[in-house]
Amino acid sequence: MAWSKLKQLLESFLCPALYGRFEYRATSYRYLPDKAGLCYIAVDKKNVLNMNDITTLIRWYHTELEIKNDPDIQIPINNEEIEAVRKDTKGIVPEDRLKVIARNRKISEYAKEILSVQSALSKSNFVVVANKFLSISIEESLESNDILLNILALVDRRVGKKRILNMTEKMKLKHPIVQYFYELRLSTF
Repeated sequence: MAWSKLKQLLESFLCPALYGRFEYRATSYRYLPDKAGLCYIAVDKKNVLNMNDITTLIRWYHTELEIKNDPDIQIPINNEEIEAVRKDTKGIVPEDRLKVIARNRKISEYAKEILSVQSALSKSNFVVVANKFLSISIEESLESNDILLNILALVDRRVGKKRILNMTEKMKLKHPIVQYFYELRLSTF
């Protein structure tokens, strides 16, 4: 789906009290197809949630190194993961090296998850999550662990005052940016 159509759909579900205050913004570079572009959410013309950061890859690498070098972090490897590595390498790698490769893959996945939780998202991730939001129920979006799904649901007009007020305890356990959008929505009542 094109960005303009996606933005139009998302804005059609926006809470009426947030019209003019809340907006989805995206830029992309026509002549630089290898560049991801920027995507962010603005509240009162201020960039609140930036979904592309030039340093994301560097932070991912540093997070991966921190996990690898921390002796307190134990990452269990199961036989299926070792078999997957064996299959990928076509069986030409020594047995002890397979465990190292499987562990490194798992560390890399954990580093990506940590950055995702810290809301280091890209425009392509935003488009994927926004499409998912449009295809699932509001309840699923609110209950999800995905920060962006929570935000999109909180600013949605289908979430009423009573439901918002009943979510106070749940919001204390959410990411600070989700709490920010919760407070924003509370301020509209």
